[in-house]
Amino acid sequence: MNIKKIIPILEWLPNYNTSLFKGDLVAGITVGIILIPQGIAYALIAGLPPIYGLYCALVPQVMYAVFGSSRQVAIGPVAMDSLIVATGVSTLALAGSESYISIAILLALMVGTIQFILGIFSLGFIVNFLSKPVITGFTSAVALIIGLNQFRNLFGVDFFQSDQIQYIIIDIWEQFSTYNAHTTIIGLLSVITIIIFRKINKKIPNALIVVILGILTMKFFGSSFNDVSIVKEIPSGLPFFGVPEFEIDQIKELLPIALTLVMVGFLETISIGKSLEAKQDEYRIRPNQELIALGLSNIAGSFFKAYPSTSSFSRSAINQESGAKTGMAALISVVMVVITLLFLTPLFYFLPKTVLAAIIIVAVFNLINFKEASYLWQANKLDFWLMMSTFLATLLLGIEYGIVVGVGLSLIILIYRTSKPYVTELGKVPNSNFYRNKNRFEEVIIEDDILIFRFDAQLFYANASYFRDNLDEMAAKKGSALKLIVLDAESINRVDSTGVEMLKERIRFYQKKDVKFYFAGVKGPVRDDLFKCGILDIIDINHFFMRANQAVKFYKTGDRKHQEKFAKYIHQSYK
Repeated sequence: MNIKKIIPILEWLPNYNTSLFKGDLVAGITVGIILIPQGIAYALIAGLPPIYGLYCALVPQVMYAVFGSSRQVAIGPVAMDSLIVATGVSTLALAGSESYISIAILLALMVGTIQFILGIFSLGFIVNFLSKPVITGFTSAVALIIGLNQFRNLFGVDFFQSDQIQYIIIDIWEQFSTYNAHTTIIGLLSVITIIIFRKINKKIPNALIVVILGILTMKFFGSSFNDVSIVKEIPSGLPFFGVPEFEIDQIKELLPIALTLVMVGFLETISIGKSLEAKQDEYRIRPNQELIALGLSNIAGSFFKAYPSTSSFSRSAINQESGAKTGMAALISVVMVVITLLFLTPLFYFLPKTVLAAIIIVAVFNLINFKEASYLWQANKLDFWLMMSTFLATLLLGIEYGIVVGVGLSLIILIYRTSKPYVTELGKVPNSNFYRNKNRFEEVIIEDDILIFRFDAQLFYANASYFRDNLDEMAAKKGSALKLIVLDAESINRVDSTGVEMLKERIRFYQKKDVKFYFAGVKGPVRDDLFKCGILDIIDINHFFMRANQAVKFYKTGDRKHQEKFAKYIHQSYK
């Protein structure tokens, strides 16, 4: 057992040096500066007191630095997960109440446990069931929902909070005239300031700048803005260890939202990790290890009052751009959060909530991916509509149903594509031994008495009938002249019992019509399955060929010398 695979920190820590520390120090401080105001802001999205956003930035980061396979992914509170928490927990308790807080912490324990179990049993492949169009549609929709929900703090109006956009828009329309002028001005100026600094240089801590400006404005000119809502007192001190309280009925009610958080959190981490991985050659992301790391982060975090956390798109990118090379950058960010919790929380008393709303709105609206939508419209219409369906389902039905629709449509499209793969007839390229698609190469020679049939997918129960119907249709066009069918099986990588039985039935059918049936390019594992299922009971082993041209040559000339040598080889390899 390779202990470094289980505890990835051991891969880089023994060789850690001063040059690595310089980059990690700058990145850790930069991310920490951004993380503190974001943590406070995202806790408000989750319906929790601001301090809990900082708790999420402590233990989870330490655990991920030890067990995560990425050295640059930044773990902690994020906007998307925070909204999902608010959506699920608000149906069980009043936002901000002790019961609400305990349920949110229990949710972190549940999410972490599920992630850890999935990782231990190597179930990281589940991410394959969510295609990129689904992720794009889901992420863009959630970003829009989060942004619109923050209009209540940006404009100082108690708009209805929901994960269904139609209700938010209706309420904003009905109550917009009651907006708070002072709150709106501070909020919009904060948005403009953040955008300007982002245009100048993304490394500038724009969130910290508007936080400082907002605090100074309210501290020294608060009498002129006494109608602007502020954060007020944030408790000092570190969280104490405690096992989350739970009841079985509560766990049953939270399970759907926990599964949603598991999928979303894992997808976010893998997406970010893969994008950062492509920019370096030092390490590789391991999906199952990421599940274990996320699981341990959330489990340990729940013991120290953290709600569900995962990786952040924006902070991870800034971490990489600022020079982070290892998980030490995350540990430096933790130190900054610890210092803030112990000594600096009183400084946030005068922080306007509208400034936090501005930070969130700018951050999440950047996740709305217009470029990907435009690209898919040009490249693949089916993927475009898959993205739009997920986007609209998430907007109109809610986050939980949105991801269910996305997964469901992905599976339907997968089944559709595998049940109706590409099939074609091959023709001979003049003066060569190659056979090519007659629909793409007009010059190929098509012979009336020979059908070279190519099937571009695994052959199994879902497409066996499709195979048979297309084969029969092409054979019927040849009419009575047809004397040989060659199945070019180079693209068939798997066959099940239903597919083999269909093949056997078709071989017998054409044998009765005095039509020979040959195989070309069959892969070893597929050939093994054919032999095990009794294909040799109805067809000679000499009728298996490496290439279609050899099958045709054998049929025309009866030259057995080379073919018998090949047949002997495959017979021995099978035995």
